[in-house]
Amino acid sequence: MRKIFFILFVSMHVLAVKQVTAQSYKKIHAKAILADTHNDFLMKAVDLGIVMDQDLKGKTHSDLIRWKKGGLDVQIFSVYCDGDTKNPFAYANRAMDSLDAVALRNPDKIIKVSNYAEMLKVVQQHKIAAMFGVEGGHMIEDDLAKLESLYKRGARYLTLTHNIAPSWATSAADEAPLNPPGGGTLKDPARKKGLTDFGKQVVQRMNQLGMMVDVSHSGDQTFWDVIKLSTKPIIASHSSVYSLVPHRRNLKDDQIKAIAKNGGVIQVNFNPGFIDSSFDKKEAAFIAKHKTEYDSLMKSGMKDYYVLDYLNNKYAVEANAMRPPLSVLIDHIDYIVKLVGVDYVGLGSDFDGISLTPKQLDDVTTYPLITKALVEKGYSKKDIYKVLGGNLLRVLKANEH
Repeated sequence: MRKIFFILFVSMHVLAVKQVTAQSYKKIHAKAILADTHNDFLMKAVDLGIVMDQDLKGKTHSDLIRWKKGGLDVQIFSVYCDGDTKNPFAYANRAMDSLDAVALRNPDKIIKVSNYAEMLKVVQQHKIAAMFGVEGGHMIEDDLAKLESLYKRGARYLTLTHNIAPSWATSAADEAPLNPPGGGTLKDPARKKGLTDFGKQVVQRMNQLGMMVDVSHSGDQTFWDVIKLSTKPIIASHSSVYSLVPHRRNLKDDQIKAIAKNGGVIQVNFNPGFIDSSFDKKEAAFIAKHKTEYDSLMKSGMKDYYVLDYLNNKYAVEANAMRPPLSVLIDHIDYIVKLVGVDYVGLGSDFDGISLTPKQLDDVTTYPLITKALVEKGYSKKDIYKVLGGNLLRVLKANEH
């Protein structure tokens, strides 16, 4: 009888703890300002003709209704196109047009903002505060006037490079090519790594404008050139930890320490390949298994990330088995916190720019599960507020002054 009572007591205690935790994380999440620095929805808006004020459940990771269900307050929308896109500046403006149109139709739900003060006002109105982040320096077409034009339209960061570098900065793909898959080499083998004189002018002008310098995708030399040059805190809008997953897109410990010393922030990416060291081999085996179909789709002109979207949806059971647990994402956050402190880490999901996500993080409605995991990890309410958005807001504000 005593044993039964003991088991019942323990069961009731565990249930009570779970209920307290559930209430605690939900309240923390609701009170926090949740900011995500990298969502690729606009790429799909331009390429596929979809709009975010439709119900897109099952088709995308994001839409206007689901963002609010997930507690999102601030979204920096990635403006991205391939390095070989003709007239990339014009493409960037088309992507921005797509968000502007949605904001005009839905002033009760989403408002484009240009600074920290406007952002806070919109958040207090329980609407989504939207900004742009231009992913790839090639979109300014070697013209500072075009950089300024994008800033005036609401771009509050520029990712200096993508996998294909502009003429004035080398990318991680340039400096550390992978073959296969992806990768790249310097177009000119004699070219020096890092920022050119014009690249330095870009960084200096961004500092003057109050536009955050984003080193995600940057090669190591470009990174160190930026650290040496920038007078404002920088960001890595969607990168994770190299020591946990040695991928060229991740940040090494000395880089993480340099960003912290600079007062910047690392926005951890949800991409399974950046947070799970076993994922790339699993994905390569998946592609090999469906190679005939993969090659056929690629030859048809479909972009590689849409090919993976298609195959992952078609073979959903196989794809789901490749997804890492949510805990590995938390490991990357926790690593940065233990290395440099809680003031230098945030979230840059890459939703709608990645084909697969960690388990449980199926779409933007699942952001609260990150808060729940941090509560269970022992993070204080104050520290969770910093991770979810406070750190990014600090850097945004610091760039304005």
